[in-house]
Amino acid sequence: MEDKDRGPDPQPRSDRGGDHAPSLLRNTISLAGAALAAVSLINVVFLFFMDVTSSQSSPYVGILAYMVAPGFLILGLFFVLLGMLVERRRRRRVAAGKIPAFPRIDLNVPAQRSTLAFFLSFVVVFVMMSAVGSYRGYEFTDSVRFCGQLCHGVMKPEFTAYLLSPHARVRCVDCHVGAGAGWYVRSKLSGARQVFATIFNTYPRPIPTPVANLRPAQQTCEECHWPRKFIGDQFKMITHFGTGEKNTPIQIRLLIKTGGGDPSTGLATGIHWHMNIGNEITYAVTDPTREKIDWVQARSLQTGKITVYKAGDAAESDAQLAAAPKRRMDCIDCHNRPTHIYVSPDSSVDQSLLSGCLDPAVPFLKQQAVAALTGDYKTTADAMQGIERSLRGFYAKYPAVQPATVDATVQEVQRIYTTSFFPEMKVDWRTHPDNIGHFYFPGCFRCHDGQHSTADGRVLTNDCNTCHTFIGQETGSATVQIASQKFEHPGGELPEGVKCMDCHSGGVGP
Repeated sequence: MEDKDRGPDPQPRSDRGGDHAPSLLRNTISLAGAALAAVSLINVVFLFFMDVTSSQSSPYVGILAYMVAPGFLILGLFFVLLGMLVERRRRRRVAAGKIPAFPRIDLNVPAQRSTLAFFLSFVVVFVMMSAVGSYRGYEFTDSVRFCGQLCHGVMKPEFTAYLLSPHARVRCVDCHVGAGAGWYVRSKLSGARQVFATIFNTYPRPIPTPVANLRPAQQTCEECHWPRKFIGDQFKMITHFGTGEKNTPIQIRLLIKTGGGDPSTGLATGIHWHMNIGNEITYAVTDPTREKIDWVQARSLQTGKITVYKAGDAAESDAQLAAAPKRRMDCIDCHNRPTHIYVSPDSSVDQSLLSGCLDPAVPFLKQQAVAALTGDYKTTADAMQGIERSLRGFYAKYPAVQPATVDATVQEVQRIYTTSFFPEMKVDWRTHPDNIGHFYFPGCFRCHDGQHSTADGRVLTNDCNTCHTFIGQETGSATVQIASQKFEHPGGELPEGVKCMDCHSGGVGP
């Protein structure tokens, strides 16, 4: 079409608001993208409504609402724009020279003005929805349900132990990530690798510990716990039950010398002497599990004096120990199971007997419960059957034990199993040693074993009274006051050098 004054029309009338050409949206790619975006938007709204109104939130609803559905929504919008771009390029090839490289926007044309207003309104609404969705997505990925329930099979042991731990009301990210963007990004990048391991079923069983890239305890634990605060001695009563017919209780009362303190107000003493208050403790990491420590250095932060101790049975040479990576001791070196605690069968049954969940009047209950718990089971379902078979078979010989008591015993022992045994992930109390104390595992004795000494012969003490003071023992109904402050072993005098964990494994025995 020509104008007598302007010559050939360089632009179709559709671009100037005249005759309408088919919309650029009318192509297969854009229509498919629009359909995908519409369905995704409906799902986002529906899932968001479900998440905020449900009394019991689900991690699967969360991941669909804040990650999967928004991802498909953005993908659909991308296809809409891609289809428009492809269609425009096609029309330019068909009508070469008649369609300009870029659209002309003329706000004097009502159609273009309406289109621009709609586009800007859509952008504003979309940005607001994206902001809310992004925050909800961020909040969801920081939630306990995301960390503990999304990968149910992998994280079941950790999540179960977490719910029964002293930190059950502390979010996972408060310890594993902490504050700040840097560690948040690092944790999410690490999480992406773990997602792939889960998808392709390449994750280890059990999950190895200690966590190599865990944030320093000074930046997480000490946000709530204050090691400089002087605590002094703390009373503790330990109750064990014997494995004989009467399940005889044995109670030990002692004072734990927790100590603490700030060098500016007094001496740092007690167990918290180790906590980088007045002294800095460093050790060589020659064992990835940190259960064998052959080289320890103590440096006074006040005087700068350095004392080095080496294990007498160290397998490494001095040169190898000097070249080994060093770790500065912090909370996690002793409190290595602050949350994900897998309690031994021995302790679990003691706790149930003490609380009355198991009846101490049932003959040989401690012995039989521990034996049933430590059976060789391939799955949790096998364990439930094996525990029931073992206990019912044994107490069939004791008609005085009422059937209702046997039923309650079976149920409680099965419950104990589900809290600390996870055969599908090959997890139990033996796979994750607890370094607090030294009853079932070396713990304190990793350094305080009487074998670590300096070059001039000074020995790192393992005197019981260094960390605690015994103030009494009771076996059955007889109370024994320990005037000598020396632990009296119920089984008689122990040979020199024998340690608790040499006999006490946490399972059947000693």
